[in-house]
Amino acid sequence: MRKPARKRKGFAYLSALAKDERSSSEGPMTGKVQKKREDLRARLIDIAEERIKTDGIAGLRARDLAKEAGCAVGAIYNVFGDMNDLIMAVNARTFKRVGAQVSKAVAAQPPGHPVNSMIAMSHAYLHFARDNTPAWRTLFDLEVSTEEKVPAWYLEELQNVFSLIADPLVRIFPDMSEEDVNLMTRGLFSSVHGIVLLGLEKRISGVPIDKLEHMISLVFNHLTSTPSEK
Repeated sequence: MRKPARKRKGFAYLSALAKDERSSSEGPMTGKVQKKREDLRARLIDIAEERIKTDGIAGLRARDLAKEAGCAVGAIYNVFGDMNDLIMAVNARTFKRVGAQVSKAVAAQPPGHPVNSMIAMSHAYLHFARDNTPAWRTLFDLEVSTEEKVPAWYLEELQNVFSLIADPLVRIFPDMSEEDVNLMTRGLFSSVHGIVLLGLEKRISGVPIDKLEHMISLVFNHLTSTPSEK
């Protein structure tokens, strides 16, 4: 009666041992596949970023990217859902570059009125757009609407840029509601972006590039010069 019991115990032990061995052998293989996937992803973003810096969104073609990355075209879509996903990954880096340049400009300002901070960050935004036009344009040339499901990390990068505007804005209007601060932030960003875009594209409604900084300063210097009428 005891022998069958010992056999069942032994069989269970051997089965568990075999399972552990399979797990240990599959683990490193899975890790290698994941590492290759991550390496390809990073390499594709690097390549796409360099192409966008030079030619903007029009410079991205899956076949060219695959050739430079040394992979099949299909491999790109195993890493990214589509080309928009790849462009968003590049744009995330560009948003970080914009934020870093704007933050540096604000930090260089002596303590004072928050309007001066907003002027400094707007000038920094203008300089970034002027010096990195293809990459800057790609931030807005990407065909993604508010009705589409945009990754949370992408919205977070965009919000990080908006928060740079919101911080001094709250100091200027401490009694403004959170909703109005959000609307005002986007309104000011849209205003500065429009000024920069029209100026850099030399549109008839814009002003010469050498006048853009002064134009932006005028807008912000008069932001709080006159009490709002209720």
